[in-house]
Amino acid sequence: LPARVATDTEIKWVCGCCGALRPRYKRLVDNIFPEDPEDGLVKANMEKLTFYALSAPEKLDRIGAYLSERLSRDVARHRYGYVCIAMEALDQLLMACHCQSINLFVESFLKMVRKLLEADKPNLQILGTNSFVKFANIEEDTPSYHRSYDFFVSRFSEMCHSSYEDPDIRTKIRMAGINGLQGVVRKTVNDDLQSNIWDPQHMDKIVPSLLFNLQCDSNIGPIQVSLHTKEKESPAELTERCFRELLGRAAYGNIKNAVTPVLMHLDNHSLWEGKTFAVRCFKIIMYSIQSQHSHLVIQQLLGHLDSNSKNSATVRAGIVEVLLEAAAIASSGSVGPTVLEVFNTLLRQLRLSVDYELTGSYDASGNIGTKIIKTHEERQLQEAVIRTIGSFANTLPTYQRSEVMLFIMGKIPVPGVHPALTNAGSGGNEGTRMIQIMLLKSLVQVTTGFQTTNMLTALPNSFLEPLLSFSLMEDPEVRLLVLTILLRVIDRHDNTPKFSRISIISDISVLKLKVDKCSRQDNLFMKKHAQQLYRHIYLACKEQSSGPQHFETLYTLLALISMELANEEVVVDLIRLALALQDLAQTNEESLSVYNRCAVHALSAAYLNLICQLTTVPTFCQHVHEVIEMRQKEVPFLLPEGVFRENPKLPATLDKLEGDVLFQQSKITEVLGGSGYNTDRLATPYIPQFTDEDRLSKRKSIGETVSLQVEMESRNKTQSYENCVSIQIFPDLTVSLEPMQTLLVQYLPHSHVSSHIIWNHVEHLSHFDDNDSYVLSTLPRPPPSPSGTISSGYGQTQSRSVPVYEMKFPDLCVY
Repeated sequence: LPARVATDTEIKWVCGCCGALRPRYKRLVDNIFPEDPEDGLVKANMEKLTFYALSAPEKLDRIGAYLSERLSRDVARHRYGYVCIAMEALDQLLMACHCQSINLFVESFLKMVRKLLEADKPNLQILGTNSFVKFANIEEDTPSYHRSYDFFVSRFSEMCHSSYEDPDIRTKIRMAGINGLQGVVRKTVNDDLQSNIWDPQHMDKIVPSLLFNLQCDSNIGPIQVSLHTKEKESPAELTERCFRELLGRAAYGNIKNAVTPVLMHLDNHSLWEGKTFAVRCFKIIMYSIQSQHSHLVIQQLLGHLDSNSKNSATVRAGIVEVLLEAAAIASSGSVGPTVLEVFNTLLRQLRLSVDYELTGSYDASGNIGTKIIKTHEERQLQEAVIRTIGSFANTLPTYQRSEVMLFIMGKIPVPGVHPALTNAGSGGNEGTRMIQIMLLKSLVQVTTGFQTTNMLTALPNSFLEPLLSFSLMEDPEVRLLVLTILLRVIDRHDNTPKFSRISIISDISVLKLKVDKCSRQDNLFMKKHAQQLYRHIYLACKEQSSGPQHFETLYTLLALISMELANEEVVVDLIRLALALQDLAQTNEESLSVYNRCAVHALSAAYLNLICQLTTVPTFCQHVHEVIEMRQKEVPFLLPEGVFRENPKLPATLDKLEGDVLFQQSKITEVLGGSGYNTDRLATPYIPQFTDEDRLSKRKSIGETVSLQVEMESRNKTQSYENCVSIQIFPDLTVSLEPMQTLLVQYLPHSHVSSHIIWNHVEHLSHFDDNDSYVLSTLPRPPPSPSGTISSGYGQTQSRSVPVYEMKFPDLCVY
């Protein structure tokens, strides 16, 4: 019979029966397994196998395939001792071999690890994970083009959520899953040939698995783990370490994919409301990422806040609290390139919260929503937003903080410019008032700690004038906030706390005041704005609704101006102002209450007591102290200690005071003139220069004043009227009023204000053509003053007419 060629299967069967005919690598692999698996790996034979693999690296892939075959057979037969030996051998070969053929061996290794992770036995899962972690720490010399770790990400994430009945075993499985995820990240994060571990499909599994274990800190503590692990580390501690490592490896383009799953996890498990866990997560994030990437996290949080605008107040407050903590941790670049957008988002949330509180609904149409809006929760949210605005402002340099102050000032609502607030039914006026107060509180936060060397740039016209206009409102809370903002900006040496209480200080040296010489910039500022400040301080003292806090704040403001911005001329004017306040309380032309008159007297006395010691003129000090001593004996209710206390003892009426209980302007002029002060200016009583702003600001709402504030949304309109025809006014120039009337009527919210301005200005022009006369005839005249004059407060009158060159025209009408 012809000879038959043996098949490969028959050859393998024969070689398997005869050990001498088997390949050498198989014999070396078989020799590492002892007869009794409890004896462990045969080390001598393992060394031979390792030497063979290093000598013949082309056989390494066959060694791995054979070990994988044996391991699969042992797993199926439940011979777990031999499984452990096989994995130990694989680990040692991985550590020893770094040749180009390692890739094929790794495929066999990963196949065996996968087999163990798919097993039902927790010990096998943990064994496979430990081997994978060892492999992850190996730096391979050659790249891999086809290796995939998708299965391992999914399986390790599943192990992180293990719900095994035995708590000790459950803890081990979860910790193994965390270690496995850490290994996957280490193995793939820097390998450009691998699938991007930062892709959402992977991050959506890794990050929630880590957060789940971080959240379960209270359920699985370190005591349970310490009995079974070499390192006394809880799953939460291990998770935090792994999470920090993950975030620390995140590049600029990967921050969003790493943070988005955190936001989703906190949403899905309602963890914003508790705040504690959410704050903990983002503290880890902010401390772990590179500092130059901080603003990316801030922007994601702001975007998430916007997307939750109609969620409950507790959820929004939780996000805002996280923003507050994140801003405090981040560096000065935390706001990033879009500074105003950050504050715009926070201010928008503030306004929405006020709308929700007033309407009781998240629906802008006013329909009752399914969610119940709780007022106290909205108030807590508003306070949190205000604190967060301050926290962000503290990270900014001075020049950017000034921009933010201007931005917020431009957002303060004016009826007619912000119609959404006035259309809210009966709550329109209250909504406007609430927003005004909230934004002024935000300005207080922004100006906290504000330091500037140039007051002209810190308080430009565009900020100071609208701010002072709020000091003329009837609402006492608004006026107090305005005064507080002025204190924060002017105080550059932290002197404010030393004047927190208005009192007669016998020796101001105990206060240890910090006083610097007035700089050239400060002198320019006072030359430009001093009369504005004096006038508003004077008008603030005439308010019936002013309380102790208002007078204490006014006293502090006068004291700070004296120390921060005073030169000889300013000192003289401040003394004149204090004497004018005394006359205001004495003549009582404004029909002030007895309390307010006594309070103004006390304010004047406290300030003159301070300024006389700052000027260090002995005769001036002597006169002031004599008057104070006389008041202490005869009229103690005219001093701060007698007025600003609980249940002050005040007379029923306050008759006109005379004699030694009043400060005498002639006496002060005389004693200061002897020390070189300007006696002519001192002898002239202070008369506040009233303006159109003051007359038009009476004044239930700031909207009744002339305002050219335009929201950021109106930038296009702003650009359009800036390009309109401008009119330059000179005393002898014929002026066409038609363009002026068109601009004013179009861009000012109230036509009667427009006509008032036009009539007030054209009274001094003498040349009109027929067309101008027609324009004027179409405008209603403003209501005349009852007396036709303006009272100065001293029984004198003051003409309303001023020369043309001193007129103040709106910026949009003058170039």
